[in-house]
Amino acid sequence: MRESLRNKIIQVCDDKISKKGLNVGLSFYAFFANKNDDPEQLMEAASWWIKVHQLDHFEKAYKIKELVESGA
Repeated sequence: MRESLRNKIIQVCDDKISKKGLNVGLSFYAFFANKNDDPEQLMEAASWWIKVHQLDHFEKAYKIKELVESGA
């Protein structure tokens, strides 16, 4: 996963957790604007989420952050 996407995921997870608590869930769409302005990065996140880790549509933000920080 490219570094810019990794950083964005961590930032969004931190923001969601600080606003809504440790139990907040999110999908990979949370890392993108409503307008699909970077389809390659969206597909990279979707592939990581769905193909690599076989995650559910919604997952806990802390879980996603831990996966990204571990380099998984």
